[in-house]
Amino acid sequence: MTGATRTLEASGHLIDSGLMAAIMDAVILSGAEFEIAEFEIGRTNQDASRLVITVSAPSAERLEALVGELHRLGCFAAEAPGVTLKAAERDGTAPPDFYSTTNAATLVRIGGEWVPVASQRMDSVIVVEDGRPACRLLREVRQGDRIVCGYEGVRVVPEFKARDRSEFSFMSSEISSERKVELAVRDLAKMMREVVARKGRIVVVAGPVVVHTGGADDLAALVRGGYVQALLGGNAVAVHDIEGALFNTSLGVDLRTGRPVDAGHRNHMAAINAVRGAGGIKAAVHSGLVKSGIMYECVVNNVPFVLAGSLRDDGPLPEVIMDLYEAQAAYTKALAGAELVLMLASMLHSIAVGNMLPSSATTVCVDINPAVVTKLNDRGSGQALGIVTDVGLFLNLLARELG
Repeated sequence: MTGATRTLEASGHLIDSGLMAAIMDAVILSGAEFEIAEFEIGRTNQDASRLVITVSAPSAERLEALVGELHRLGCFAAEAPGVTLKAAERDGTAPPDFYSTTNAATLVRIGGEWVPVASQRMDSVIVVEDGRPACRLLREVRQGDRIVCGYEGVRVVPEFKARDRSEFSFMSSEISSERKVELAVRDLAKMMREVVARKGRIVVVAGPVVVHTGGADDLAALVRGGYVQALLGGNAVAVHDIEGALFNTSLGVDLRTGRPVDAGHRNHMAAINAVRGAGGIKAAVHSGLVKSGIMYECVVNNVPFVLAGSLRDDGPLPEVIMDLYEAQAAYTKALAGAELVLMLASMLHSIAVGNMLPSSATTVCVDINPAVVTKLNDRGSGQALGIVTDVGLFLNLLARELG
């Protein structure tokens, strides 16, 4: 094929992670051609494979589009030049050809060396200061910042499928069905024990369904047992948890019998009013007003929590952050260094958190609706693993497994 050509490299567990096939498919579907110049297959479980491939497209424009697609699959220029940097002309705005990040580990070539990008997350720009690249939100760009542009000198390292698959068998597919819940819980509990043993961080994202389905006591037990290092959610999960602690109801429904109680519709507002009167969640716990529940355990065990507000919130509780930028920043800070993120029946907050995580963070999403995991994957959180079940049942099984 005449036209434009480019030689690219890729390395890692290319075959068993499906990347080799994905690379070839991308070339063929784009109407281009490839020629494999070198291919070295890893000889052991630990060895990586290495690919050198030349791609040819009918035009330079078609080639650039293809290179962008292959870049996301971990391909990079065989003779990589230095990264292209351009100065931002105004606050909150990047040059038109800025490089938009994924959540996969990324390196940029500076001074002949591949330098890892700090604070990796998707949908951000890369700013280089004093030779150190880091992800930055577009709104945080300042005039004069040196922004990475184009694909040259940028390398993405996709997450590879683990070669040792004897453990965590529920991770062999993206979504585990109902019949695999106990197996998934067993494997997840083992992972949680290992993370805690090495003093790693587990972050839980929880929606109000945790309380409605009777899972509040079990999630509280996980907090009390040291298996939660930060809790993220919205106003509702805290309100209904505290409603349960004060009135033993959730949205006016008795948590023991599952039946509505007389005038129960006002209980969540009464809970908000009581906490506001006490001066906040922490004050309500310290004063003895709130004596049990998820928020109680967070306070008495010094587990930080972040509650992000929305337009539909009643009250809200005093600790709820109603400023969007402030809430995003607080979420990002709480997620720093998280090894495992457990998302419990909260589509909107789970997707938001997924956008903030590097692909290296193990992400487990539990929801009765498999579409929640699908949406996470569609939004770019390809590492999200799903357990399809009632979240209350799941938390009960997990708490029992963890003792």
